[in-house]
Amino acid sequence: MMKAVLRTATLLLGLGLAAPVLSCELDRPLKIAGLDYDSAAFHTAVARAVVEKGFGCKVERVPGVVAPLVNGLARGDVDVIMEIWLANPVEAWTRAEASGKVIPLGTTFPDANEGWYVPRYLVEGADAKAKDLKTVADLKRHKALFPDREEPGKGRFYNCVAGWVCEGINTKKLSAYGLADDYNNVRGGSGEALVAAIEANLKRRQPVLFYYWSPSWLIGAYDLVKLGEPAFDPAIWAELKASDKPTRATAYPVSKVVIGANLAFTQAAPQLTSFFKNYGISSALTSQMLGDARKAGITPEEQALRFLKDRPDDWRHWVTAEVAAKVQAGL
Repeated sequence: MMKAVLRTATLLLGLGLAAPVLSCELDRPLKIAGLDYDSAAFHTAVARAVVEKGFGCKVERVPGVVAPLVNGLARGDVDVIMEIWLANPVEAWTRAEASGKVIPLGTTFPDANEGWYVPRYLVEGADAKAKDLKTVADLKRHKALFPDREEPGKGRFYNCVAGWVCEGINTKKLSAYGLADDYNNVRGGSGEALVAAIEANLKRRQPVLFYYWSPSWLIGAYDLVKLGEPAFDPAIWAELKASDKPTRATAYPVSKVVIGANLAFTQAAPQLTSFFKNYGISSALTSQMLGDARKAGITPEEQALRFLKDRPDDWRHWVTAEVAAKVQAGL
């Protein structure tokens, strides 16, 4: 019986028609990756609410960091992961996609970016301590501005979380830019630990040098300056990623961020798959939502429910009118 329903739903979707939503297509919970940083937490919560309230499915959040979660996606231990950064994909995604075990669905947001930041008060204004600090090349002579108490004589660079792809890229950049001997490479144990260390310095208006990404609440909440790097060059970027000891580096590319899915899941759940294919908002709106959550003192998960309640025009087109009505009734 279930197979017949799925075949009918698949046929209707193939003809461009909206299949009626009966009950959840899965006889188990949808397993969605629980990445531990704010934009992913927000989008995961938005998707979870729509799936639970609109499609009547149970949802299980599988916590972890990106590489193990993508490996789980390939095995079928995870069904969906809301953020795969295509400009800098984790190697596990590249392998799994090549083997046909996973596929990209909708675009979570189209224009994510990454870089090394300092607070604007450090480089601009009458009291700025480093008005000539504009690019990564200037960091060598300014290491004393960012003292590392654990290693006197070195500056401190806040890298991203240990195990994330960006951590390895930033470590290689430190070497390629000739800064590895001048800066202690501090990796966060989690997204929360990283941002807590950065924000503690920002609140005290202290010098701080760190990697971060956008969209995120931190970029929206504080007045920051991204340090200049050599313009993105695909050849240099490929060389940087492939080499253990690169001699050149380049700026991060602007990244399209997509939803990754296990192939078997998409075949078993065509209506859910259609939702995930249609999903997506802008980087700017994501940052706005995260910034609003921070100001209100609520979690990205709580902000996700506010988003669904207050901004229906931004999400109703992801689903059929029937599903949208169920979501709004559930809110």
